Amino acid sequence: MQRGSMSLLTLVLLAMMTRIGKAVCVLQGRAQPPELFKAGDLMLGGIFTFRTEFRASIPTFESIPKSPTCMNINLREFQFAQTMIFAIDELNRSPDLLPNHTLGYKIYNACGMSNIMKSAIDLANGQRTEIHEGNCTKSETTQAVIGHSASTPTMGFAQIIGRFRIPVISHFATCACLSNREQYPSFFRTIPSDYYQSRALAKLVKHFGWTWVGAISSSNDYGIDGMTTFIEAAQEDGVCIEYYEAFQQTGPIHELAKIVEVVKRSTSKVILAFMTHREIKVLAAELYKQNITGLQLVGSDAWLTDNSLIDSEGHSLLVGSIGFTVSRAQIPGLGKHLRDVSPSQFPDSQFVKDFWEYVFDCSLNGTANMQPRPCTGSESLHNIESLFTDVSELRFTNNVYKSVYAVAHALNNLFECEEGMGPFSNGDCANIEHIEPWQVLHYLQNVNFRMKHGERVFFDENGDSPAVYELINLQSITLGAMQIAQIGVYNSTLPSNNQFTMNDIPIVWGGGIYRVPASVCSESCFPGTRKVLQKGKPICCYDCIPCADGEISNATDSSDCFECTVEFWPNEKKDKCIPKPTEFLSFTDIMGIVLTVFCCFGVFLSILIFIIFLVHKETPIVRANNSELSFLLLLSLKLCFLCSLTFIGQPSDWSCMLRHTAFGITFVLCISCVLGKTIVVLMAFRATLPSSNVMKWFGPTQQRLSVLAFTLIQVVICMLWLTINPPFPVKNMETYMDKIILECALGSPIGFWAVLGYIGLLALLCFILAFLARKLPDSFNEAKFITFSMVIFCAVWITFIPAYVSSPGKFTVAVEIFAILASTFGLLICIFVPKCYIIIFKPEQNSKIHIKSKMQSKST
Repeated sequence: MQRGSMSLLTLVLLAMMTRIGKAVCVLQGRAQPPELFKAGDLMLGGIFTFRTEFRASIPTFESIPKSPTCMNINLREFQFAQTMIFAIDELNRSPDLLPNHTLGYKIYNACGMSNIMKSAIDLANGQRTEIHEGNCTKSETTQAVIGHSASTPTMGFAQIIGRFRIPVISHFATCACLSNREQYPSFFRTIPSDYYQSRALAKLVKHFGWTWVGAISSSNDYGIDGMTTFIEAAQEDGVCIEYYEAFQQTGPIHELAKIVEVVKRSTSKVILAFMTHREIKVLAAELYKQNITGLQLVGSDAWLTDNSLIDSEGHSLLVGSIGFTVSRAQIPGLGKHLRDVSPSQFPDSQFVKDFWEYVFDCSLNGTANMQPRPCTGSESLHNIESLFTDVSELRFTNNVYKSVYAVAHALNNLFECEEGMGPFSNGDCANIEHIEPWQVLHYLQNVNFRMKHGERVFFDENGDSPAVYELINLQSITLGAMQIAQIGVYNSTLPSNNQFTMNDIPIVWGGGIYRVPASVCSESCFPGTRKVLQKGKPICCYDCIPCADGEISNATDSSDCFECTVEFWPNEKKDKCIPKPTEFLSFTDIMGIVLTVFCCFGVFLSILIFIIFLVHKETPIVRANNSELSFLLLLSLKLCFLCSLTFIGQPSDWSCMLRHTAFGITFVLCISCVLGKTIVVLMAFRATLPSSNVMKWFGPTQQRLSVLAFTLIQVVICMLWLTINPPFPVKNMETYMDKIILECALGSPIGFWAVLGYIGLLALLCFILAFLARKLPDSFNEAKFITFSMVIFCAVWITFIPAYVSSPGKFTVAVEIFAILASTFGLLICIFVPKCYIIIFKPEQNSKIHIKSKMQSKST
């Protein structure tokens, strides 16, 4: 029984629905009708805001709220709408795209968020007053929606109608958040996402060396998301944000005043303004009122090329602004289309009438808005220069043009589908009698074509277009025009290091200057210094500390200094490592010259005394103490002077071995001769004693053999030293950090100290024997002079040891030479100078008679 009742009810409902002309559904409310309309087989929707401001009514919650009252005129938005109409008309005339179909349009002039949302829902739903059998099968849903210019309204309606898979294509909504396919599954755009613009702006700021910048954005999704991406990218590049503020054009005035006060107190001279033309005009006006100048603005594309800036208060502050915007393009025929617009083409459009009165400053017949003079609507825009008809800077307008063509290509691909080869399940194609929005969405996602001027149009998996920007510079803004110069290009599809390039075009900077303004928290640290962060401040605020000794930094703003390798040392500026200077006792040093002079003087004095002795070799004073040993001693002293010269000059393998061995052997030869002379004195005294024949045991032959034997021992020591571990040249890099000392390493220290020890042993023995013989009655008291010379010799070499060990670098060699010269001069002067004095100045004492009388007086 219950099943029968249900069947009857169903039949009744079907009968009611099939009654011709009987309404089934009645529309309870209506949105504003489209501002511009044209019928067609396939309909495209458009949402633009022809008026820049609006005044909304306060809801009472007792009746349906009224639509907002729109004010002022936005010529750029009207140009966008006319570009959409131009593209549709061009497609309808084209035999290549949609040849058997016509495109129509519904373009809404919507201001205010609620009005925009209503317009979008109407485009998705249609607005038939009644739905009945005659029209219920025909959908009024548009194939796609073009618009809106702002990100926030687009986010509002794209999220709603996206659930119905109706494509939304924006020419100007750049918020990176719209790339989220989960929230906006049917959104596309022919303008790059702010993600790329924000990162490009970060590269731009870094390129000009601005590491300390302020940031101001609009307090909506567009501004906040764009600024967030910029700050992240800027910090990755080492740029610091001094402050970040956000405001809304319609917000309270005290918020804007607070931001202006922050700008006034800040030290950064560059401001990144990520906002729309509405906010930048408000900000510039307030800065102008506060007389804040000298700022460099870096702008986003939402305001940088907006022609409405020319009539804003404080527009002079915007001169010199730079930033990225979409590339320019040429659209053949668009200029003529715009100049051919007239009220007669759109008789139902109130805005076109208002636009006509605004442009011609007149009053159309039948309008309530009385103007100074009447006009008929037959006037021509061909004689009017207006921002609406200006096609010299087609940037975002071209995006509208591309959007229409993208939808046309998608629909054309849909109609050209061959059954069985379609993209849907089982190779199906779309039903062209009843096209579903999701089918258009599929084809739109896969479009890939080139425009007439060669630009390639396609969308990635998020519905985004490739990011290609022009870097522009606002070089002048007057009440009548705005001059824009392209100074660079950014292309995100290129490799990272080639994405950003500059043109050779002069740039006008903020404040009208022609040099890049500086905006840093701390001046750059030059090479040779390193950065030390200031406590509690961002990384861009730092002090510059000179590198420590032995370290360099060869880059500006280096965080660390680096040590030079062991053979290198920083230059005076500490910005590069240079080879360490090598140091050794050379013949060109003052010290080397002085020591060389003394060496030569010693050699000269030795030769002079040798000549004097040779000339007077038969005199008693020469013969008295074994003249042969005296000549051999003079020869050895001359060799001692000469061997000191081997210590001067750059060390080499041969000089290192020669200097020590020559020194050791010549000194032993010298001391052996002195020792022989001392022994002769002692033996001579013993020979004067009764029954003593000791002289036969130490005659000339024995003297020669003793000198030879003592010297051979030293020769053997030196040979063993040179054989086992000889001296060799080394680079001493430990004594001094900033230079290399070239010196001779001892090789075997035992060998060196054995040579010195043997010399010291002979000198000590000689000193003892001379001391014992100092009061013996020899003719000229030579033993006393030998004692003095040995005292000098021993004193010099005893003091030499600590001086040698403690002297650094080339002074070690100087100490060694000084010891050689001092001890050699001591022997030469003490032993031979007194005799030369007698020979030259007291010749009467150099006789046998004088010697006998002296001997007699001593014996008495």
